[in-house]
This record gives sequence, C-alpha cells and structure tokens, in this order.
Amino acid sequence: MTQTLLFACDLSAENRAAFARALRLASEQGARLDVIHVLDPYLPHRVLRDLEEAVVADMQATLTDIREDYALPEPQVLLQTVTGSPYAEIIREAHEREVDMIVLGAHRKRGQPDLVAGTTLARVLRSAPCPVLTVSHLASQEWRDILVPVDFSLTSRHTLRETLKRFPEARLTLLHAWDIPGERELGSDGDYARWRDREVARLRTQLERETEQLMAELDDVPELELVLEQGDPLEVLMTQLRRQPPDLLALGSRGQLGRQSHITEPLLAEPHCDIMLCRAW
Repeated sequence: MTQTLLFACDLSAENRAAFARALRLASEQGARLDVIHVLDPYLPHRVLRDLEEAVVADMQATLTDIREDYALPEPQVLLQTVTGSPYAEIIREAHEREVDMIVLGAHRKRGQPDLVAGTTLARVLRSAPCPVLTVSHLASQEWRDILVPVDFSLTSRHTLRETLKRFPEARLTLLHAWDIPGERELGSDGDYARWRDREVARLRTQLERETEQLMAELDDVPELELVLEQGDPLEVLMTQLRRQPPDLLALGSRGQLGRQSHITEPLLAEPHCDIMLCRAW
C-alpha cells in the first residue's frame, strides 16, 4: 500500500525548506504527497474562490522551483486548499486521508520556548495520529545521521521502531541520559566508584538488549552507536545536539505534549536539526 505524506503549506519563504523535505521524502519512499493550505473560513465566498485558485497556482510554482533546484523527480502530488482553523484542519485531514506522516515548517520565533505552546505546530503535535516532522534545515541531502534519545520506556521503543522502519539506511545514535544518586557526595569514594561503574555497565547491557530485541523484528540491521551520558536528560540532549548536530532528531512523546513540554518546547524553539516527534498513544 502506497504511503501518504501530508504537508501543511503556509506559503511563506521559511516554509520552503519543509516543502523541499516533504518532496524529497515522498520521492525517496515512493509515497504520495498531499499538500494543503488552510484558508480563513470567514472570508467572503467570492474572495475565497479567487484565493483558492491563486494559492494552488502558487503552490504549483513553488513545487516546480524546488524540484528544479534539488533535481528531484516528481512524485504523486495533490495540491488542495481547505477552510477552517489551521491545526484542526491539519488533524482532520490527517485522519481522513490516513496519512503516514505530517510535515510542518519549524517554529518561527526561535529562542522563545514560552511562545511555542499556543502555535499551530504545538497543537498538531498534541493530537496528531501519526509522526510529525518539523523541518528547519535545507533538504540538500537525505538524512544520514539520526539521533534517538532512549530511556527504556514503551515510548522510546515505539520511536526507535518508527525510525528504523522509515529510515533503514541511516546511521542511528541512541542516547541515554543517566543519573545515579550520591554522585556529588560520594563520587571520589572508591567503593562508590566501583558500584557506579557496574551500574553504567548494566545500563549499557540493558540498552544493547533492548536494541537487539528491536533488531530481531527487522530484516536489515542499520549502523548503530550507543551513547550513555550522565546528567539531566534535557541538558544531556542539548549538549549532544550542540556538540554533534544530527540530520534528524527522533523524539518520543507520551500522550499530550504538555506532559513533557520542558523538553519538547526548548527543542522546537531552538532547533539544531529537523525533528520527528512520535506519540506512542
């Protein structure tokens, strides 16, 4: 069955990178690309009719320009306008079309995590029935390096499985942040240091076992690197992103975005790479 990607286009210059990535992904995965633009429902009908034609023409022109700029083949594409509230229409269309991924542009107010919560992006992330990709970087090449934070939860297992299924040729780095109590007070004690080393070894073994179980479900085993770092999960993740930015960050989310907004919102406000967010339920 052919996959379907849904790209929500807002016609802005900043949205061009997301449009290009959506086209590249559709070409690479042999998927159909549905491109929608949400119009204000309170405009007069005559204005809406004229605007619909102009918007579709603009999207077609942008599509042609991007294909020429990136030398991309033309996938199966559907260009449409819909009317309503942007985030509600994106979610409705995703359900009705049974799409496999939603592609959006990045949050525009960079460096301002407090402003993320009420955006269309955040609202879509809270309710999307499929992984959501937010694009902030040029689509000049396919993703080669993907970073996946893991914590042994069902959510991180789901995210890793989705990543392996969608990008089997990429190199994956699995990042686990650990924090053992007593490090500050007892870090120099010899007995504590030996116990700590055993705990870190146990964590690595557990991470390897989790990964092997997932590998057994797949035909191809990708190139993997396991990284364990001590510290707060957000601080460890941000340090890794600044030190060695991946092409894509695959992040898991449990239920509503707000439950882990202290991690998600700073990442959306200051993206060091493209981000795929997968809700486990």
